[in-house]
Amino acid sequence: MHDASRDRLVGALRDDLTAADYTVDAVRRLWGDEADAALRRGDRVVARRALRSAPSAPLTALARLFLLADPVAADELAGALPSLGLDGARELGLAAPTTASDAWLASLDVRPYSAIDATGAVSWWVVSDLGELATGGPLDAGHVLGVGGASTTLSSLIPTSAARRVLDLGTGCGVQSLHASRHAGAIVATDISRRALDLAALTFRLNGLEIGADGIDLRLGDLFAPVAGDSFDRIVSNPPFVITPRREGVPRFGYRDGGRVGDGIVEEVVRGVADHLEPGGTAHLLGNWEYRDAMGGDGLARVRRWVEEAGLDAWIVERERQSPAQYAETWIRDGGTRVGSPEFEALAEEWLGDFEARGVTGVGFGYVVLRRPVDPAAPRLVRTERLLDALGATPTGIGDHLMAGFAAHDAIAPLDDSALAALRLRVAPDVTEERHQWPGADGPTVMRLRQGGGFARTIDADAALAGLVGASDGELSVGQLIGALAQLLEVDEAALADDLLPRVRELLVVGFLSLE
Repeated sequence: MHDASRDRLVGALRDDLTAADYTVDAVRRLWGDEADAALRRGDRVVARRALRSAPSAPLTALARLFLLADPVAADELAGALPSLGLDGARELGLAAPTTASDAWLASLDVRPYSAIDATGAVSWWVVSDLGELATGGPLDAGHVLGVGGASTTLSSLIPTSAARRVLDLGTGCGVQSLHASRHAGAIVATDISRRALDLAALTFRLNGLEIGADGIDLRLGDLFAPVAGDSFDRIVSNPPFVITPRREGVPRFGYRDGGRVGDGIVEEVVRGVADHLEPGGTAHLLGNWEYRDAMGGDGLARVRRWVEEAGLDAWIVERERQSPAQYAETWIRDGGTRVGSPEFEALAEEWLGDFEARGVTGVGFGYVVLRRPVDPAAPRLVRTERLLDALGATPTGIGDHLMAGFAAHDAIAPLDDSALAALRLRVAPDVTEERHQWPGADGPTVMRLRQGGGFARTIDADAALAGLVGASDGELSVGQLIGALAQLLEVDEAALADDLLPRVRELLVVGFLSLE
């Protein structure tokens, strides 16, 4: 199909989806919150029952076709797609007639997707291959995944500040490039899969984005090969990091298996970022890393070594850790194999045998945010931590929170304790204090500082730290506050400063305190 003809059909589809109000909010109103939640668990029954009493309308037909993967009568679908028409739907590869009746079935997944960032809310449509709910069986090896939990997690790591040039490494269906289009001057989207690039292109055109020199530049190839010699001020990637045994008979899915041994693809991406970031540029990645019983040791320490050897700053957060058995079960089931079946047991043997042969005792999953230093001689920030609790209530995600942490580190790292004590600080507006005490006690037995946004951290505090944070309103310097607290608590001022100043540095980086 010529580009002009395809663009005309995509434009017609866009008009029809807009006219039908095919959006996340409208669909949720159509069948209700309970059905929406059930669908996310893979259960279509509640939504199907809700649509039995729904009036016949374009939105109902589109929801049944693309979201429930149910057959839709030809005349009903034609009414939902009046501009595109049935021939146009077939020509774009969206749907096809069944052989047994005049009903049509979806050939692709086209679903509404909404997000919010610093510039406000936005609604898009994302095109991908049909999922297991629609196909009723395991995914194909070349399956192009749609929007899922990993997609939204990664988008939450991306800061909302403007970027000159963004690399979407392994774009898949193109959702991260959609996010990047809100704040990027130029975007390069790569993938090793030609089909992924084709579906991403359809996603971009459907949402009115230009493709080519003046818009999103699509490039085919493995990891950084398509961008050799290029540099970017922001890189975004959810690489195919799933650890898959390189053994005969173990299925390999392109959307999750990068073809490397163990966590090798994450290491390759982390190290490769250093060659493709401009000074001060950042990379925002998902990944997992192995814990090993011999030389490899701690998983986070392994990632830290990759980062330090690449000469990068980093903030690495482990959000989950699984045993080899848990990890194997998760990803064997993800491939469509039922637990307890002979096929599952054979694959589990291969997976656990691979882990045992390589001395793997666990697998961690989390976030990796990297930065190429502007000044390689400046104090570095390489931070690793395990945070297993829920994130804070930050609608635009934690990307800006992490960038604020980097900025705070840059500001205070060159300062000695005297210079730090001279700063006037403010407590962040999302920080609250919690106190508990026994009935009749003279004072609290437990004090905690809680963060409402960011990582929703809870920090145990004593009277001195709680007093300093509570009094940080930009009026008095840190040193003045420490002096006043020393008198109030009747303790040595120098000793109190030695205790509090390192903690002040930490609270600045993690966002409990901010610079005036």
